[in-house]
Amino acid sequence: MDPEMALGLVKQGSTLLLLDVPQYTLVGIDTQMSSVGPAFKGIKMIPPGPHFVYYSASTRDGKEFSPIIGFFIDAAPSEVIVRKWDQQEERLVKVSEEEEERYCVAVRNMEFDRHLGPYNLNQYGDWKRLSNYITKSIIEQIEPIGGEITVASESMMGKNTPKTTMEKALDEQLKVGKFSTSVDNSEKRGCYYTSIPRVFKQRGIDGQELTSLNLDKTQLLESILIKEYGGSEDLFIGELQFAFIAFLMGQSLEAFLQWKSLVSLLFGCTKAPFDTRSQLFTKVIRVIFYQLKYGLRKDPTNTNAGESALLDDSWFSADSFLHHLFKDFFWLVQEASVIDGDLLTWTRKLKELLEHNLGWEFQQNCAVDGMYLEDDEYAPVVEMLDDHSSEAPAI
Repeated sequence: MDPEMALGLVKQGSTLLLLDVPQYTLVGIDTQMSSVGPAFKGIKMIPPGPHFVYYSASTRDGKEFSPIIGFFIDAAPSEVIVRKWDQQEERLVKVSEEEEERYCVAVRNMEFDRHLGPYNLNQYGDWKRLSNYITKSIIEQIEPIGGEITVASESMMGKNTPKTTMEKALDEQLKVGKFSTSVDNSEKRGCYYTSIPRVFKQRGIDGQELTSLNLDKTQLLESILIKEYGGSEDLFIGELQFAFIAFLMGQSLEAFLQWKSLVSLLFGCTKAPFDTRSQLFTKVIRVIFYQLKYGLRKDPTNTNAGESALLDDSWFSADSFLHHLFKDFFWLVQEASVIDGDLLTWTRKLKELLEHNLGWEFQQNCAVDGMYLEDDEYAPVVEMLDDHSSEAPAI
């Protein structure tokens, strides 16, 4: 990079000053993670906006690591965010206002510059696609007291007994290693996620109607959107992204269960995607497409076909909850008489991703395969909506 351009990015971007972090500690921001060396004191050139910072303390020999601790920040241009390592608690803590001001002046005077690693701007596009609906208000509304997200604060979640391989692996982190007992149970806190009921309940209606409402969760989705999100679809999607990031980067079991609940609610709807909430589903499928595309990336160091660098084997099973949800949704798309063009485009892209990356097989000759003939009387009518048609990708 041109030195003058680099200096401009240093001054305009935000700086995360991380002091006294022990060597071998794993430190990450967004999609980037590194092992701390002896000269490390933070990260510079961070683009303004929301970011997820996470780290894992190491033993002295760098062979064992604690459960990840993460926190969201909303970085302002040229802002300096300061954290300092507490050796006794083995975590990053905030400094006093007086210390923070002194360190901010030092950073702006370039005194720490050679100790700061640059934010990898080549990976910024991936992060934006994972976080573009997350705002400062969403972070403040959902984050736990103190802001720290960690599986070590979730051992009291007895009501959500882990069932999948993924959930069991996360839960095991609470039971092993010297770090698992470092947090007082009385101080454990979780995120303030929206409560998503598994079944729809309403007094004054007969059993047949209640069964119908639970087979199609459109009315439940509508009530949650109005009651919990003030009717804002973007706030709903923001929480979906928050939970996925806290799960994938922060290894939070609570976050995975929330993401699973939100996805299950959405794809438990049969009318909403084609009637009242076509644009919501177009945006959601686009978000999930990028979440899975990133999460299911192949590990370049592993020669096993179909193995992800980030997600475990349970994601590859045809018995997974996602396979069942998406199979039913693709069937709904096949049977739909009218469908938004953008929704069809992103559904096709999602289906192709799952088939290519996971080897899943779905019903053939359906609408999302684009295999209907022009005179096929059973083909769905593709209805293009002007609002978001420009966002549809080329195929």
